[in-house]
Amino acid sequence: MRTSKIILGLSTILLIVIGIFSSIWMTKQHHNDHAIQTARISPVIFIPGSSATINRFDDMFTSINKQSKGTPATPVLKLQVNKDGSYTYSGKLATNNRQPFIVIGFEDNSDSYDNIKRQAKWLSSAMNALQQTYHFRDFSAIGHSNGGLDWTEYLENYYNINDFHIKTLMTLGTPYNFSESSTTKQTAMLTDLMDNSDNLPTDLTVYSVAGSEDYSDDGIVPVQSVLSGKYIFQKQVKKYTQITVSGDNAEHSNLPENPEVVQLIQEYILNNKSNDNRSRRADK
Repeated sequence: MRTSKIILGLSTILLIVIGIFSSIWMTKQHHNDHAIQTARISPVIFIPGSSATINRFDDMFTSINKQSKGTPATPVLKLQVNKDGSYTYSGKLATNNRQPFIVIGFEDNSDSYDNIKRQAKWLSSAMNALQQTYHFRDFSAIGHSNGGLDWTEYLENYYNINDFHIKTLMTLGTPYNFSESSTTKQTAMLTDLMDNSDNLPTDLTVYSVAGSEDYSDDGIVPVQSVLSGKYIFQKQVKKYTQITVSGDNAEHSNLPENPEVVQLIQEYILNNKSNDNRSRRADK
């Protein structure tokens, strides 16, 4: 009889403890959901290309801040994903700024299709970590070179399982067909990206910017490789636009600092002039 009372008492205590922890968990979940829904920030998230660090866009940020006269400099948070999956943060993110900048880079920034797929997986984890801290849902994305491939892989394979909404993607000198300059030869990566393109968000606006020194390449990436992005995005997203910049600072490594690229970011990302009809556009 005494044993039965002890068991009953322990069961009651266990149920009370479970109820308390369930209540705490539900309250926390409700708080997180509410924070995400009411978050004011809509960051612009940058990914550098292969062999580039999280400092890759510093000159670009300086140019953007110079053009934004009379307003405080845009805060920049940098997150490096290390090879062991841990994160190293630098800078800060001020939540009172509507469009702060975030740079996500990778310690392993080698150039290969296999590594791009790994980086896309790391990117998904990093995005979740950022959301848990800053509770944003909407964002825009910019990728230079292979950084644009990281974003494309992420959007096709991880975006739908995350609670995010991407508004605009801008890629700079992104080699969708790697170093292939032929329009008839498709690399395994391009084929895979085309095959999975129906996973792309249908309300996405994409700007693919190609640099050109001699209208054949930007010194590293063939223009035709950049333009191969049309086979991935056309008829899959809301709007796909190809833009080519030439002249000074149009070579591959200088594209982020190119004055016209900085202006494009100001207009189509920061000022969101997505309906601006320009003669140089080549919409889908």
